[in-house]
Amino acid sequence: MARVLLVVIVAAVLLFAGRSAAALVPAFADWVERLGVWGPVAFVAGYAVATVAFVPGSLLTLAAGAAFGLVEGTTLVLVAATLGAAAAFLIARYLARASVERRLAGNPRFVALDRAVGAQGRRIVFLLRLSPLFPFNLLNYALGLTRVRFADYLVASIGMVPGTVLYVYSGAVAGDVARLAAGSSLPRGAAYWAVTAIGLLATLVVTTLVARTARRALLEVTDGHASSG
Repeated sequence: MARVLLVVIVAAVLLFAGRSAAALVPAFADWVERLGVWGPVAFVAGYAVATVAFVPGSLLTLAAGAAFGLVEGTTLVLVAATLGAAAAFLIARYLARASVERRLAGNPRFVALDRAVGAQGRRIVFLLRLSPLFPFNLLNYALGLTRVRFADYLVASIGMVPGTVLYVYSGAVAGDVARLAAGSSLPRGAAYWAVTAIGLLATLVVTTLVARTARRALLEVTDGHASSG
């Protein structure tokens, strides 16, 4: 219990600090651009750390487009976001998973949901990555508390591609991180609405999939308890 409480407190602190650190993104982008050939390395490292620290990734992704262009920016963001997401996942799994599992082991609904997510891990994570309704940074930690296999979690990161391309492209078109940080919105053209539609469809599918799989798992759990009793 103490370990879970510590993780919650740390996450809350990181969330608050991350929101505050978002204001430093333009300065970070300027510094990266002045590093020359070391700029991409510094950007990937900074983005990965920011992901763990709950710094909103959207502005950093826009900054990648402004600093590196569409192709390089997209590649760097996908590498950096995957590294950061993997680190957050592993932190949650090895610091809090055991405590959460012990605390909720007697709850058949939790057991069923956990089993459902584990059974359909790659598909569920892929759909969650497509959806705009599930916060990326928080989701990394939440998934670390489930039975999703780490390998499936990494492979499903490909679901980040549509949203990443959209944001990097918008940053490349704007070309000004400071203006983006001041609150300029994404251009809402055909690409924006297409990615939004894909994300909303993914939300519907993943919700239905999790509910259906969890229902089957819950029946198996309750039947197992009944037969053993």
